[in-house]
Amino acid sequence: MTDDKKISLWRRLRNRHRISVLDEATLAERWHIHLSGWGGIVVIALLFLLSLILFSLVILYTPIRNYLPGYSENIRQQLVEESARVDSLGTSLELQRQYLNVIKQVMAGEVQSDTVQSLDSMQIIMREQLLEAKSEATAEFIAQYEAKEKDYLQLFDIANTTPTVSFFRPAHGVIIQSYAPKEQQYGVVLKTPEKENVTAVLAGRVVYLNYEIGNTYTIMLQHDNYLSIYRNTLKSLKNVGDAVAAGESIALVADQLLWFEIWQNGQSINPEEIIAF
Repeated sequence: MTDDKKISLWRRLRNRHRISVLDEATLAERWHIHLSGWGGIVVIALLFLLSLILFSLVILYTPIRNYLPGYSENIRQQLVEESARVDSLGTSLELQRQYLNVIKQVMAGEVQSDTVQSLDSMQIIMREQLLEAKSEATAEFIAQYEAKEKDYLQLFDIANTTPTVSFFRPAHGVIIQSYAPKEQQYGVVLKTPEKENVTAVLAGRVVYLNYEIGNTYTIMLQHDNYLSIYRNTLKSLKNVGDAVAAGESIALVADQLLWFEIWQNGQSINPEEIIAF
């Protein structure tokens, strides 16, 4: 291309042109613009760039991006997180429902408020361990006192040999019927959540398992000189003769009601005096 042709092309690009919009009926000019060839190229480039930006924003901030390669893994991860969140919310709602149900029963007078306690057997065990733990200064003081009053302290040796027994509660719930031996109520009745586990209050062995009317079972566990009885349970998870550990699940509560008794050497005991429900 010669220099004259280059100059001619440059001039044509710089020459300004008038672009008008006319009314078809009257041929009156409605709008016009002065634009050179170079300016037209710039306008077209700007429009293309603006279209590209808008298209990118639409892809990034609308569901269209899910159809692009590489986004499927992010969607799968979000689904897993949302599923876990829904499960957590469902559990929280169920706990709130059970809490409100207990409050409703207390307000209606169906549950004695003094039977609702916040401590469980594990907390009692921890407190006993803390009380039994002795500092070095305390141990030294006791040793000096025992040496000084040895003959007098011998009177209390029998009381100190009695072992401490810590019971697990048989199930989570509130007591709706208390121990009343005069009315032949030798245990307590617990109102529990749905599908609540029945747990052994002490380590022992299954000595009795019987099917009752109403498609429920009665389970008896022997724990040395204690005998625990669990009535109105679903099918037992253990068989007669099986050993169980303290706090181990042995069955499920039927109809959200559990009859529980504890006997020692053939005498019934008030469960509320030895177990924190």
